[in-house]
Amino acid sequence: MARANPVDKHDARRRALADSALQTLGELGYARASLREIAQNSPYSHGVVHYYFADKLELIVYCVRQYKAVCVTRYDGAVADATTAEGLVTAFADTLCQTIVDEAPMHRLWYDLRAQSMFEPNLREAVGQIDRTLEDMVWRVVTRYAELAGTTVALSPHAAYGMVDGVFQQALLGFLTGDDPHALDTLRTEVRDLLPLTLRPVPVGAGAGA
Repeated sequence: MARANPVDKHDARRRALADSALQTLGELGYARASLREIAQNSPYSHGVVHYYFADKLELIVYCVRQYKAVCVTRYDGAVADATTAEGLVTAFADTLCQTIVDEAPMHRLWYDLRAQSMFEPNLREAVGQIDRTLEDMVWRVVTRYAELAGTTVALSPHAAYGMVDGVFQQALLGFLTGDDPHALDTLRTEVRDLLPLTLRPVPVGAGAGA
């Protein structure tokens, strides 16, 4: 029987620790979380956590990067399965809403980390990489939407991402605080309203995929 590669075992333990830590990190946020606090709310001792992660910065970046890497793949299914522009918009909006319902604390942690990167130089590279991954995800949705609508995208990837990220963050805030009981319905409506704005007008007489 082949022995497990020590590197693979090390990575597997880091992933397990990250999965365990995510809930605590989502509840406490960047500033309030410490390795000791994270260990107290997990099956692992403080010594074990510290062995695999030098400090909370390394752990938090690892956790968020791992979470977002999985998160973005959920939208690829909507892109692959869509046969009409309208169907893609609906699937995209529904997935955005569902991920808020299922994993709001994780998204809150991401926005916390992104804000902290303006003050913490050591965070900027990792946050920038994650942001680019999210931007690429939105771009895949928008370009497929344009293809199904029979036109091309009028905005840059950066601008398209900014639009979607802005309405998503506002919906998340309304959902988490309870200040907006219709936050998810509003998000669906705004996605339906915003995505057509990313497109160039369809030439007169041309058919659309909606």
